[in-house]
Amino acid sequence: MTNVVFDHVSKSFGDSHALVDLDFEVESGELVCLLGPSGCGKTTALRILAGFEWPDSGDVRVGGRTVLDVDARKRGFGMVFQSYSLFPNMTAARNIGFALQMKGIKGKAQAARVDELLTLTGLTDHADKFPHQLSGGQQQRVALARALATQPPVLLLDEPLSALDAAVREQLRDEIRRLQLETGITTVFVTHDQSEAMAIADRIGVMNYGRLVQLGPPPDVYANPTDDFVAEFLGTSNKVPVIDGTVLGVPVEVTAATVHVRPEHVRIVRDGSTGVPAVVSWKRGSSEARVDLPEPEGPTSAVTVPGARSRSTPLRTSLFPS
Repeated sequence: MTNVVFDHVSKSFGDSHALVDLDFEVESGELVCLLGPSGCGKTTALRILAGFEWPDSGDVRVGGRTVLDVDARKRGFGMVFQSYSLFPNMTAARNIGFALQMKGIKGKAQAARVDELLTLTGLTDHADKFPHQLSGGQQQRVALARALATQPPVLLLDEPLSALDAAVREQLRDEIRRLQLETGITTVFVTHDQSEAMAIADRIGVMNYGRLVQLGPPPDVYANPTDDFVAEFLGTSNKVPVIDGTVLGVPVEVTAATVHVRPEHVRIVRDGSTGVPAVVSWKRGSSEARVDLPEPEGPTSAVTVPGARSRSTPLRTSLFPS
């Protein structure tokens, strides 16, 4: 088993700071998702780990040893890209076997490992198909099997599901997590999709402007964001001001000008005795509503609540204690 350490890594491209003092560890056998918007530095971090870029300062260690003096081809990591990068003139089985061939594994040993991976990824019936004969999800499974073929110490996934439609993306997301747990491989997964990160990560590293803003298990990061960016990027959040020591009529022990309220902590009721008056605009056929609050609380953003209606109705809101 192998851990990965980013030790105060910084990287700039001209005047643009892609990474600023990136410092964290991926524990052996752990899946960490680097999550953030485009340009936040997550892909740069992955490319430095892979050996495609070099940092301006800091160190990257795998299994306790620096990899900065090791060529990318010799690091031996498994990689799955957004574009799959399959050989179009090779069948699924041959694409998987190619990685083994590059390691000098041939004959019966190669065939046995390819069969094992085809079974593991559910591709046994598609072994002799060429990439153009496979669906996008099947092609991504081939790419994943190829990345795992040589039993690498670390698996790197760069937006591997972004080119797939929603249903296939969700299914393959779960497949990746299953395979990662079965193999126990240390994995760094880069994505801008919060639902992917929440569903599969042991820990999420939220990045913004080259900095690691917060790192922790998905429920902790969601429930206890460190700043406005994390609260608003991960899930839906409503910014509500603290008025005379209360938020939506509920006493709170904070002095900040505003607090973030998650949708699941809001209840909309008719003629409630708690909370504050509000106008609720329901979206037809949906459980999402817009809640407009009077001054000084001001308008909130969309709030997801059960029991959608297709009309606007003056209601009162009350806040469930966390």
